[in-house]
Amino acid sequence: MNKEIFRLAVPNILSNLSIPLLGLVDVALMGHLEDAGQFVSAVAIAIGIFNVLYWSFGFLRMGTTGMTAQAFGSGMEQESLMVLFRGIALAVLVGIVLVGLQNPTIRVGLELMEGSDKAKKVAMEYFFIRIYAAPAALTLYVFNGWFLGMQNAVIPLVLSLAINLVNIGANYLLVIEYGMAAKGIAWGTLVAQYSGLTVAIFLFLFRYRRMLARRLGSDLFDPEQLKRFFLINRDLFIRTACLVFAFTYFTSRSGTFGDELLAANTLLFQLFYLMSYFVDGFAFAAESLVGKYIGSKNPEVLKKIIGRILIFGMGTAVLFSFAYMVEGESLLRLLSNDQQVIEQAIVYLPWVILMPVWGTFSFLWDGIFIGATSSRALRNVMILAVFAVFLPTWLLTKDSLGNHALWLAMTLLMMTRGVGLALLAGKLIASSR
Repeated sequence: MNKEIFRLAVPNILSNLSIPLLGLVDVALMGHLEDAGQFVSAVAIAIGIFNVLYWSFGFLRMGTTGMTAQAFGSGMEQESLMVLFRGIALAVLVGIVLVGLQNPTIRVGLELMEGSDKAKKVAMEYFFIRIYAAPAALTLYVFNGWFLGMQNAVIPLVLSLAINLVNIGANYLLVIEYGMAAKGIAWGTLVAQYSGLTVAIFLFLFRYRRMLARRLGSDLFDPEQLKRFFLINRDLFIRTACLVFAFTYFTSRSGTFGDELLAANTLLFQLFYLMSYFVDGFAFAAESLVGKYIGSKNPEVLKKIIGRILIFGMGTAVLFSFAYMVEGESLLRLLSNDQQVIEQAIVYLPWVILMPVWGTFSFLWDGIFIGATSSRALRNVMILAVFAVFLPTWLLTKDSLGNHALWLAMTLLMMTRGVGLALLAGKLIASSR
């Protein structure tokens, strides 16, 4: 059983680790330019807007993983292929709509985000380039979710490495060699996303071409499966939109304290993302394995899988807390040489030291419930965490605690998510019989 967990978790960890490393490189490139605070703030504003766009459609990966894993566990190969095709069709449609709505989107986004006029201007230039990667980025969500649902974590690792190597290389060339600053980061991302999509299609055809030889028939439009597909994705969309709102609100409120503090919070969040994507390797393994054993109706193995994933994930969290306690300041100095930004970040570093444990607890339970396609529970707990805990905490403590209030609210948000889902776990396991 441990072998099965690590067979999926290790490639997922390596794949996920490349994502925050890319963010670290981008921030480091901006952080070492002249007037670093402005460029880091501009990239933070633009990324905040893209988080709203892309993270809100993260259900394209999550829903695909859970439904595919259950079809795989049930031996329903045809249905697993249909999940892929439905997801791709929806991803391409959404991507095209996002490109078409780019002007009103950036206007609304900049109104909601705080920052200097100069930082917002740079953020707009970044946005109008990167938005054309939307169809590719969303379709890659579907492919990654499908491969994981098919119990294949190696292909997502290959995709992630390919995308991020292209991205880092292009960013370095365009920013350092050609002096394009934020525009270079945007163009690098655009090129990398379409390169990744090309690789994904090639790997799908190479590994799963045999599945296309079967008659597709009318299964793609099966009414019951379509209804399930849209209901699950609707709940996951609401769940993810609430989470994106919280993270974007965090960035927006950070901007009210000035560009330097916004830059400091951005640096600290890079450390948080580094931890979260690492731990998400176990959460993604949970999505694949929980879906598989629910599909095969094996509740005893399911309980053992959940227990061991929680142990491995929480052990990883403790290691990250210790690492940030010992080397947190050194890591911050790798990201920027702006002394004022570093000094601001050090003040709030203790929150990042404490965050891994509660963050990991919520990430792991997310993975378990996603694999079970228990989307309603995920939706309801997230609504509670954001609107009954996160927002009230910030509003009640902002005047007395300032930026500390933001970190307190985010910590309580993570705690509520983890505890809320843990309390519902018994019902989830019982329903798998």
